[in-house]
Amino acid sequence: MSEQKRIYLDYAATTPMLDVAREACLEGFAHWANPSSPHADGRAAGSMLENARKRFKAALDWDGEVIFTSGASEAIAIALKQTKAEQQYVSPVEHDVVLRFSEGATSIPVDLNGLVVPMRLNHMLKSAEEQALVVVQSVNNETGVMQDMQALAKVARDRGAIFVADCSQSAGKMPLPDADMIIIAGHKFGGPPGVGALLIKDLNLLHAHGGQEQGYRSGTQNLPYIMAMVAALEAPANWAGRATELREHLDNAIKTEGGAIIAENAARIATIGSYHMPGVAANTQLIKFDMAGFSVSAGSACSSGTLKPSHVLEAMGIDEAMAREVIRVSIGRDTTRAEIYDFIEQWKSIFHASRKA
Repeated sequence: MSEQKRIYLDYAATTPMLDVAREACLEGFAHWANPSSPHADGRAAGSMLENARKRFKAALDWDGEVIFTSGASEAIAIALKQTKAEQQYVSPVEHDVVLRFSEGATSIPVDLNGLVVPMRLNHMLKSAEEQALVVVQSVNNETGVMQDMQALAKVARDRGAIFVADCSQSAGKMPLPDADMIIIAGHKFGGPPGVGALLIKDLNLLHAHGGQEQGYRSGTQNLPYIMAMVAALEAPANWAGRATELREHLDNAIKTEGGAIIAENAARIATIGSYHMPGVAANTQLIKFDMAGFSVSAGSACSSGTLKPSHVLEAMGIDEAMAREVIRVSIGRDTTRAEIYDFIEQWKSIFHASRKA
């Protein structure tokens, strides 16, 4: 494969901006006044901001409040650091950002597929002494496993807990779950990086902290990026069926060649697959795929220059040796059948070459 032709299969990390998002962003740049300013220019920008908020809620079918943020990380920080709940419960397969902001939280056990078991959560919340905050990712960013959000939301509601759903990987691809707070990341569905939102049913669930966004967030709102995020969210998402077909074909091919699918028997989103190549380290795979023109990522996180086993795979009971041989492939709206076929051929080439070495 020539260096000029690269195949991007890391859409779970970030997606390219859609054309409609770029156009909306440029429109926003033309209205550069601070939306909080009281003069006419500021009022015009403020009106555009509120119109974007209204469209954002309509696109998500959300009837609660919206706090625009600088991304999912800030939305998570607001939800976890400004909550009025006294106790926090977090699953061990959450994104690193959630684990960082929830230090001291009680860990909710998961099964071998990385799923939070509703009965276990119910038992834990039953013994909670104070109001609890429960944080669960709707779709895991490494494995694509989809939690039973409806069942978990019911448990939380029945126990009087605040249920926070991290929908960074699912918003724009799946309907929102029934949650008290929802995390959104604009760059995961064709918007720009550096913008997101915290959806919240009742602002009284949080301590106010800031001057903007009704007093719950500090910093001038990024109107151009917000408009771009809204435009991306409104774009037709009619590629889910094709993504399902491509991911299933990829799954079957890797299994046939001797690889394994992480959480194969769990419900998984069509856009993310996590695969084990026996005997080949993930970092070796990444180098070889990159040299061949493929952009994929590891199932392990690189921290301080040392490849450490994924905390997600560890929580699922996958041994360290296997965890170090897992990579993630993620599909987007622009992924073609030919690109998946080319990736499969490269996967086979890397794996079989390792068998001969």
